[in-house]
Amino acid sequence: MATKIRLARHGHKDYAYYHIVVANSRSSRDGKYIERIGSYNPNSNPAKVDLKFDRALYWVNVGAQPTDTVRNILSGEGVMLMKHLNGGVAKGAFTAEEAQKRFEAWKAQKDAKNGKISQAEAEKKVAAAKALLAQEVETNKAKAAEVAKKRQEAADALAAAAVEAAQEAAAAEAEVAAE
Repeated sequence: MATKIRLARHGHKDYAYYHIVVANSRSSRDGKYIERIGSYNPNSNPAKVDLKFDRALYWVNVGAQPTDTVRNILSGEGVMLMKHLNGGVAKGAFTAEEAQKRFEAWKAQKDAKNGKISQAEAEKKVAAAKALLAQEVETNKAKAAEVAKKRQEAADALAAAAVEAAQEAAAAEAEVAAE
């Protein structure tokens, strides 16, 4: 039986996520599978991969062929590197401890790189939020100045009307007193 490691689509329209499965190559994409070894969610940033590392390594070692996308996912998680290192151990090029040490070094380097990317994205979000806040503060200041100007104009108009009314009342009193 020819086995493949491939993605089985789940989710709904415009929000697909995938199960990473080992299946007979003749079965349908979302059909019967032998074992589910993980999941892949490309909708998050960065894409979230949940993988049973030991089971994926087992299936790759026994000859299951990953599809191109799954091969990229497995490479990103280190399964393909571990298979390569295990091949070196089998040939006697180095020891299993050396292989594990090389894998741990690779994993630390990858985690550091991903940490920098995540940190850079977080800094971008903070900078964008600060810029948006500064823009909002400027807009609020402009609106407050405009409202204060309108209130001052209304108060001036009310004061002018009161002065005019007082002048008219004084003129009317002067007229009454003059008669």
